[in-house]
Amino acid sequence: MTARIVVADDEADIRRLIVFALRRRGHTVMETGTGDGALALIRAERPQLAILDVMMPGMSGLAVAEALGADPGTAGLPILMLSAKGQAAEIEEGLRAGACAYLVKPFAPAALIAQVTALLGAGDGAGNRG
Repeated sequence: MTARIVVADDEADIRRLIVFALRRRGHTVMETGTGDGALALIRAERPQLAILDVMMPGMSGLAVAEALGADPGTAGLPILMLSAKGQAAEIEEGLRAGACAYLVKPFAPAALIAQVTALLGAGDGAGNRG
């Protein structure tokens, strides 16, 4: 299944790696380096998945996830949170903010693709897109 995916990470190298891995599998990817940009892209493009870095300029990935969850039009959007912060409390904070999954940097591209595939599969036929 190919999907429309928004990728938000302020580290250009990591963003390029993610975009490359996703496009290679046929996904349509829109990217940004800021949380504010992510929120605007998601609201405008209505993707099937958002991949958000926790620490970004402007809004953090956590704040973006919370804003998406509070909006009935985007509340069902699956979110994969990325962060170099991998402590249990930090992961729990990401999940509480609205992430469906959390991937700790550095990560293998195969781990990213496995998470994306699982999240997209979980949404099949669920009708959770506002």
